[in-house]
Amino acid sequence: MRFSDLTIERWRRFRSIRRAYFSLILLSSLFGLSLFSECIAENRPIVMGYDGSTYFPLLFFYSGKELGQQYGTEADYRALRQTADFEERGWAVFPPVPFNPLEADLADQDPPPHPPSLRHWLGTDSLGRDVFARLLYGFRICMLFALSLTVLSGLLGVIIGGIQGYLGGRTDIVMQRIIEVWSALPFLYVVILLGSIYGQNFWMLLVVMSLFSWVGLSYYMRGEFFKLRGQTYVQAARASGLGSVRIFMGQILPNALTPLITILPFTLIAGISSLTALDFLGFGLPPPTPSWGELLQQGLDNLDFPWIAISTVLALFFTLLMATFIGEGAREAFDPKYQDHDP
Repeated sequence: MRFSDLTIERWRRFRSIRRAYFSLILLSSLFGLSLFSECIAENRPIVMGYDGSTYFPLLFFYSGKELGQQYGTEADYRALRQTADFEERGWAVFPPVPFNPLEADLADQDPPPHPPSLRHWLGTDSLGRDVFARLLYGFRICMLFALSLTVLSGLLGVIIGGIQGYLGGRTDIVMQRIIEVWSALPFLYVVILLGSIYGQNFWMLLVVMSLFSWVGLSYYMRGEFFKLRGQTYVQAARASGLGSVRIFMGQILPNALTPLITILPFTLIAGISSLTALDFLGFGLPPPTPSWGELLQQGLDNLDFPWIAISTVLALFFTLLMATFIGEGAREAFDPKYQDHDP
């Protein structure tokens, strides 16, 4: 696949904006690592050997009886590692943080929250769960949600806005009035209503937010398609007998991507912020799902234990900052008045 000279030039412009380019690399790397959160924070070993056999507890279920324990439920690997028999006949490689985000560590005599220590790098929350583990898994959920929302919103915005701009006339007017009415609906009330009917879950929130977040992008796409549909190359394509779908997808859309590329990073920011806000208010993901909003709520309720709020606020701040730098860099790279600079 060969990219056009204009695309290569825009990528070169983006790379020259160092804060945006390095933010893209760092945020992408962190998201990639979060996809393997179980290898970083989990109470099961990544791989272990026992009595001459090799086991992969992160991938497969092993009952306690298979490993010499009393019950047929999942093996207690932490207790197994402390037995004299396992020390003689087995070995195990645990993640760096041997706690999962749902596990309450109540071994300490003092009640939780527990302050940061070598055992818990960022301390524990009010239920004794590891804050680092919950931040890590919460970051993965936030990014997956925001990326999914960005893709769905982009598709809806391009299709609806493109149809308005391409067809114009009465179709445009009718669709625009419907969009104005739709955008006036109270989003939070819709989330509360559907959550009470279908339950709070990842997919319900994603669908509801996707149905509202495309509106702003559709305005830009409508304007781009309306402007481009009268261009000479479009008229030539129409005169040559190309159908409306081929003109829409092959002739106009590739030349109308500038607002799409520049707006999508800010849609990502909106997705992270919205999910965090809904979780903070109690209308987001159901407990005990790892959530930055829930950690912020705990930080507010436990001001005497500042490590909960500080770690969550810093994680949210730097994530949104990197996404903002990426969005600003994309906007500058697609700006025809752009001049090389090195901020």
